[in-house]
Amino acid sequence: MTAASAPHVHQPMFERIALIGIGLIGSSISHAARRAGLAKSIVGSARTPATVATALKLGIIDEGYASAREAADGADLVILCVPVGLCGPIAKEISPVLKPGAILTDVGSVKGSIVRDVAPHVPAGVHFVAGHPIAGTEQSGPESGFAELFDGRWCILTPEAGTDAAAVEKLKVFWQKLGSNVEIMAPDHHDLVLAITSHLPHLIAFNIVNTAAHLERVTDSEVIKFSAGGFRDFTRIAASDPVMWRDVFLNNKDAVLEMLGRFSEDLIALQRAIRFGDGDTLHKLFSDARSIRRGVIQAGQDTPAPNFGRTPAPATAKSGDEKA
Repeated sequence: MTAASAPHVHQPMFERIALIGIGLIGSSISHAARRAGLAKSIVGSARTPATVATALKLGIIDEGYASAREAADGADLVILCVPVGLCGPIAKEISPVLKPGAILTDVGSVKGSIVRDVAPHVPAGVHFVAGHPIAGTEQSGPESGFAELFDGRWCILTPEAGTDAAAVEKLKVFWQKLGSNVEIMAPDHHDLVLAITSHLPHLIAFNIVNTAAHLERVTDSEVIKFSAGGFRDFTRIAASDPVMWRDVFLNNKDAVLEMLGRFSEDLIALQRAIRFGDGDTLHKLFSDARSIRRGVIQAGQDTPAPNFGRTPAPATAKSGDEKA
């Protein structure tokens, strides 16, 4: 058989992908990358040996390491899949072994602080492109990942000015092959957008669960037993990883506080309308909100009948909750 007649052999985008952190997002990246044939080898590290062992057993990684430095050594794509507050220290740890030409990225839901903390540790010749896949569930751990997590969802990349254009484009194509739509955005703008679309809803969900649990005339058992649709559905995201969310709010506090202030003002307007029996104002506010919610569905970011924790049919077993 001549070279001209030889069958086309698919070449992966990366020789070695290193996942620093193998939870929901890291494991889902692995599943989606294997589905698309994007890497010859996928390796990873985690804080606990049990997580590494589980990831190896499930075939999420080909090699597992106790340290981020070992995993990143020789990789041409390194993805930080850890809480926001750990990205800077890990970047410092792996800096000496990052090879020239490699792409370093992350999946954190705050971008300004990650750029600030990671960029100083990126050696010359290594391309740092901060990123945030807006996809996830309230589950965590390597067992929770699945290849379809990113399908039809958005991934935002926030490269600094002067970042190598070819590296940005390669990472963009990588996320597209994982199933995502990709948007390029400035880090500060990303943080403002996510403060209202993700961070504030999670903050409110955490708070309303605690408010209900602390009511003197309502016991914990009643909160659980009589969780009607609104409370159950709205507070599902309160089951999300507390470490991750602690870091999100500490590292995006300015944008979150600004959005929280606006939310509080709007809440006072609702409070006044209820107190004074202003049905017209309530109807208009609820109608406007309903229209926006329908826009989310029309944009393909949710379905008219989300499962809210109920067991779905296998063909639709997919969650579109924001990771962060």
